[in-house]
Amino acid sequence: MAPGMAFLARPLLFAIDAETAHGLTIDMLAAWGAIGTPLAARPPSLAVTVAGLTFPNPLGLAAGADKDGRAISGFFGLGFGAVEIGTLTPLPQAGNPKPRLFRLVPDRAVINRMGFNNGGLAAALPRARDAKRTGMLGINVGANKDAADRIADYEAGVAAAAPIADYVTINISSPNTPGLRDLQHGPALTDLLARASAARGTTPLFLKVAPDQEPAQIDEIARAAIHAGIDALIVGNTTVSRPPLASPNAGESGGLSGAPLAPLAAQRLRDFRTATGGALPLVAVGGIDSGAEAYARVRAGASLMQIYTGLVYGGPALPRRILRDMDVLMRRDGFARVADAIGAA
Repeated sequence: MAPGMAFLARPLLFAIDAETAHGLTIDMLAAWGAIGTPLAARPPSLAVTVAGLTFPNPLGLAAGADKDGRAISGFFGLGFGAVEIGTLTPLPQAGNPKPRLFRLVPDRAVINRMGFNNGGLAAALPRARDAKRTGMLGINVGANKDAADRIADYEAGVAAAAPIADYVTINISSPNTPGLRDLQHGPALTDLLARASAARGTTPLFLKVAPDQEPAQIDEIARAAIHAGIDALIVGNTTVSRPPLASPNAGESGGLSGAPLAPLAAQRLRDFRTATGGALPLVAVGGIDSGAEAYARVRAGASLMQIYTGLVYGGPALPRRILRDMDVLMRRDGFARVADAIGAA
């Protein structure tokens, strides 16, 4: 099914449970990716270079949408400048019990407690290697829930993914694996970054952190990332905080994403921009669902941004609309290239 038909299918998809609907969407995009025509133009003004990689545009697909790399070509066809698959763990794991994915339609939000459900690195990496790419491919790696040495899992994941990926992301920001966010601080963070950096060879390494951070923690992460030679920070992931919500599903446990996350995500972007002093490229994630919001994150210091929940409500044409509107806004402000607008605010 072509993405344009997804608008007709949307009432059906919203009539079934969220995880089943997501699986059907991945199947449709996987089929379309082999034969479909790209939906979005790629104006040279939107190209941006980060970590030595030239992204056709700054808009990426966040990890979690295509965990197992089944629809890489289809997502590129929507217009993304980067597609990040995963989170992938060394061994397959089922994740947390169902139901674990909930739409909050009145809030244009989602709550998930998936728990790194995926088929494992060995199954996904051949698909990633063989996929047709029209932008940068990121591979996001994590640790198995029952791993005796979680840092060793990250080390193994980085080593396996690095020869295939354009960049590798180490994800220590999920709230749905108990104790995982403890790796964001102290000696564990230092050890993790050192071992992951040694395992990546020459492949750029990104670090994905949570938005639920205090100022001292932000400073600690920024220092550690710069010291370890991390190439970019992805800020951030879902939040365990709960702003006012209208949906009946608001009380579900897990990470909140979508429109209500935007204020917190934007503030954390500004915080990490200050903490790093502009020394590290930043990737903005959380509540981005329009060209205006994406452009605001660029002006606040983001070199790149990623979306996921916005697609649930904005549909497959959302990347094209975001890129078109970003180009208009940047030219309105006198910027010939989007790179010139980074940090302008």
